[in-house]
Amino acid sequence: MRLTMIGTGYVGLVSGACFAEFGHQVVCVDKNPDIVARLDAGEIPIYEPGLDTLVARNVEAGRLSFTTDLAAGVADADAVFIAVGTPSRRGDGHADLSFVYAAAEEIALAAPDPCVIVNKSTVPVGTGAEVEQIVRKAVPGKAISVASNPEFLREGSAIEDFMHPDRVVCGVENPGSGGHAEAVLRSIYRPLSLRDIKIQFAERETAEVIKYAANAFLAVKISYINEMADLCEKVGANVQEVARGIGLDNRIGPKFLHPGPGYGGSCFPKDTLALLRTSEEAGATLKIVEATVAVNIARKQAMADRVVAACGGSVDGKRIAILGLAFKPNTDDMRDAPSLDILPALQKAGAHIIAHDPAAMSAAAPLLPEVEMADGAYAALDGADAAVLITEWNEYRALDLDRMKAAMAAPVFVDLRNVYPPADMRAAGFSYSSIGRG
Repeated sequence: MRLTMIGTGYVGLVSGACFAEFGHQVVCVDKNPDIVARLDAGEIPIYEPGLDTLVARNVEAGRLSFTTDLAAGVADADAVFIAVGTPSRRGDGHADLSFVYAAAEEIALAAPDPCVIVNKSTVPVGTGAEVEQIVRKAVPGKAISVASNPEFLREGSAIEDFMHPDRVVCGVENPGSGGHAEAVLRSIYRPLSLRDIKIQFAERETAEVIKYAANAFLAVKISYINEMADLCEKVGANVQEVARGIGLDNRIGPKFLHPGPGYGGSCFPKDTLALLRTSEEAGATLKIVEATVAVNIARKQAMADRVVAACGGSVDGKRIAILGLAFKPNTDDMRDAPSLDILPALQKAGAHIIAHDPAAMSAAAPLLPEVEMADGAYAALDGADAAVLITEWNEYRALDLDRMKAAMAAPVFVDLRNVYPPADMRAAGFSYSSIGRG
């Protein structure tokens, strides 16, 4: 199949490279000439393990290319995927769909007849219908179908998630009727269906709700276990054992039951807010999602208080080492990262912050002014009055405790990801605090 991906951000670039790996002919379009030039030069503008190798292999094979010319990029496409940003609008939390709608009109004018426009961006329910209206108005005579194909990629594991997904969701008009959009999408995803991966076809509106409902449910699990961690601290229980005990129930499962400083990233904060705004407009109350958002906001704010308490009630004039800035390991994504709440609060309380992250320091520096960036974990710990582990990168999981203690001015360690066993830290002479473990 001849496919075009509009947008070379996280979703667009990963999806385009993976489609090319399936054997499809893929053109990725981006309006930013600097990004296209970097991609043509073999430079990957985002951090995702394995993506550089995947892109290089498919460019060399002639299956993947990049351009700024949308009209040329879609001229002979069987399907055009919209993978542009849908950030939260300032003030009201609605998803900003201006990039989606602009792309839809431009695609319609340049697309062949017939063609399928596929929304891969995360969009509120009803967006597919809006895109179809834009297309019909722009080119009333063309046989252009509009479909929804939400992504479920985890940053840091995106290639594996694309190649070996739990399911693929496709929203089309009249699913099961053998329409053009359904036939094209079945051909596109044939390499997965041959491996018995479930390809779910549903109405467009259903597919749009599935995406938001899935992300909101995972956000609920995170906020739930964080509240259980608070309870465990009060009653002397161990939240990790609680999570294990409930996760062994097949109806619950173990994933996303890891207590920490709250969720962040490109999806959960934005999508839960957008889902709430959609529910308000539809007149449906989502109190569980409302509570989840409130719990997560409070969670991030409370983490700085934990650090202050671990430092004896004050961080004024103290040097605090931060290990990890990105919202999760294996990404440089700083969107809604807990560090963006924790570090400014500590600075406001008078702390001097020195931080390290294996991938996110360049992205974090403009967002965290006056935070000193260190060349490595031990460099950050040198002379620190306390250390705070925020992101559980693998390189932080087996630090030399004796070397850490010798480097620090005071052996205070706040583990917001429960990476280290409390007994080991106490035996090494640390004043150690963690999440939900008494």
